[in-house]
Amino acid sequence: MLSRTADHLFWMSRYTERAENTARLLDVNYQTSLLPPTGADAQAGWRALLGINELMPAYVARHGDSIHASGVMDFMVRDEGNPCSLMSCLRNARENARAVRAALTTELWETHNQTWLEARRLLQEGQFERDPGAFFEWVKLRSHLSRGVSTGTMLQDEAFHFLRLGTFLERADNTARLVDVKFHAAAGHLAAAAGPGGVHDAQGLHGAQKDQDFYHWSAVLRSLSAFEVYRKVYRDVIRPERVAELLMLRADMPRSLLACLNEVIATLALVGGDPLSPTQRHAKKLRASLAYTRIDEIVAAGLHTFLAQFLDHVNALGAHISREFLLPSSA
Repeated sequence: MLSRTADHLFWMSRYTERAENTARLLDVNYQTSLLPPTGADAQAGWRALLGINELMPAYVARHGDSIHASGVMDFMVRDEGNPCSLMSCLRNARENARAVRAALTTELWETHNQTWLEARRLLQEGQFERDPGAFFEWVKLRSHLSRGVSTGTMLQDEAFHFLRLGTFLERADNTARLVDVKFHAAAGHLAAAAGPGGVHDAQGLHGAQKDQDFYHWSAVLRSLSAFEVYRKVYRDVIRPERVAELLMLRADMPRSLLACLNEVIATLALVGGDPLSPTQRHAKKLRASLAYTRIDEIVAAGLHTFLAQFLDHVNALGAHISREFLLPSSA
């Protein structure tokens, strides 16, 4: 396969996955903003959302220093000058799909094209303002549809493998960013949970604080479609250290960091790369850092530090993939 074609397929799937994850983040912030937090708490939530993708300077340049729900929602949904906005991601996914229409099935191309056209129509007709939650759900469903159509209609050749490679690398990046921001904000509570009795012996907080924690952590779980999974796996009250364990270290949780790295490594083997290449070695070392550790060890060493390093390694892995598979050969 031409590296140019592989590059378009890789980024088509990355932008589709990024749109879905942005919709998840916005939806959970919107839903929690309907609860009765203080103004400072609400602003901190929107500020954290911008911090996930390091967008604070760009936001301030467009909307000033005031962080408020309407400004952040407009910036993260409509603003095509923001490369991480929903419309930017959907447009870029569609443009990458258009560039390699011959490598896609008709159904997959039409899915991406219709998603972009329908998203523009919904915004023009004011559907987003009337019901933001329904719009975010629509974006997530269109992403699910894209993956389902690719799996159900495409030949499982190199083109299909590069689609999956982009999907799971982007998912690992976005899950790590969400976990980092949400847990960094609650670092004091998580450290207390990892006290002398061990992380799984932590009892959490009581009274009003306990109720507030339940809504916070359940919102985090719902943002990654993990609330029902948590209940099935742990059958207990929601504890932050177990939320971290589920979203980072459970190989059977579809959006966890470990599950994403497992998929990336399996896909790299299918595209025919050298098992000893820098790309595969880097990916396997990154997976080992998740597969052979425990959440209490990560918390004791510093969860934020671990996730910051993980994100650096994911970016480096993306650079390795680009050098080995995606950039045109100099020969």
